[in-house]
Order: sequence, then C-alpha cells, then structure tokens
Amino acid sequence: QVQLQESGGGSVQSGGSLSLSCVASGPSSGYYERLCMAWFRQAPGKEREGVAAVDSDGSRTYADFVKGRFTISQDSHKSTLQMDSLEPADTAMYFCAADYICGFELSMGYQYWGQGTPVTVSS
Repeated sequence: QVQLQESGGGSVQSGGSLSLSCVASGPSSGYYERLCMAWFRQAPGKEREGVAAVDSDGSRTYADFVKGRFTISQDSHKSTLQMDSLEPADTAMYFCAADYICGFELSMGYQYWGQGTPVTVSS
C-alpha cells in the first residue's frame, strides 16, 4: 500500500507561482523506483482532469491548458509540480496520483491517490 501526501497549495494572485509537492510512503524504499506519478485537478462542479504526468522512461505529458506554464518533476518517491503564470481558471483542488503500472499518463487509472491540496488564484 502506498500513501500519498500533497503539500504546497495556497492562494495567489493571477500571474503568480506555486510549487506543489507529493511524497509517497509505505513500501520499502526499493519499490519507489518503479512508481509513476501524476497530478490531477478538480474544480468545483467539474470533473477531475489530468494535469501532468511522468512515465517510467522519464517522459512528461502535459494537458494542453498547462503547457508552457507548469513543470512536473519526479525524484524517486517525490513529485513536484511547479506552476507559473497561474490564472483564475487554475483554481481547483490538486491531487497526486501514483501507480506501479505505468502508461496511464493523464487518464484516471492510477491506483493510489492523495487527499488533495487546494489552489486558489484570484484576478
């Protein structure tokens, strides 16, 4: 079993930046090498959507609405989502997801999910 803990959410003005972190814990450290991690978000009244993901070969996938503004990175059992040029439309609860099966990219198939961290962007 893997537990995911997000942090770094908050309130910023339009054009600002935030850095979200997700740390995985649970199995012995050797298993972390095979975790593929991703970020999703869910705005009030909307469905959860994929934001960014890292695959087993280190390749990164981004949703079109964040390309050029967000950067995902992963170091073993920690994922970071650097968010720049934030817009009010980015306001949402941001969730970390992970799985030992890779290739989900921005689809919802991940087995493990965090509780989320809120991001609010004001105009």
